Amino acid sequence: MQATVKGFDAATRSGSVLLDDGTELPFDGAAFAAGGLRLLRLGQRVNLAMDGDRISVVTLSTFPLPPRD
Repeated sequence: MQATVKGFDAATRSGSVLLDDGTELPFDGAAFAAGGLRLLRLGQRVNLAMDGDRISVVTLSTFPLPPRD
C-alpha cells in the first residue's frame, strides 16, 4: 500500500500518512525503524505494511518492503 507523508517528528520518529483516498493513519517509531529509514519529508511517497489496522512498516516508495517473519 502507498501513502503520502503528512507529518513526521524526528525526535519521536513517529508521524502520520495520508492514503490515496484521503484517510489519515498514524505510525509509531517502531514502524519507522522497521523500514530502515533515517528521515522523512512532508509530501514524500512511502510504502506501508499493515498489521491489522496498524502500520507496521514505513519505507520509501522506491524501496521494497522488508520480508515478513
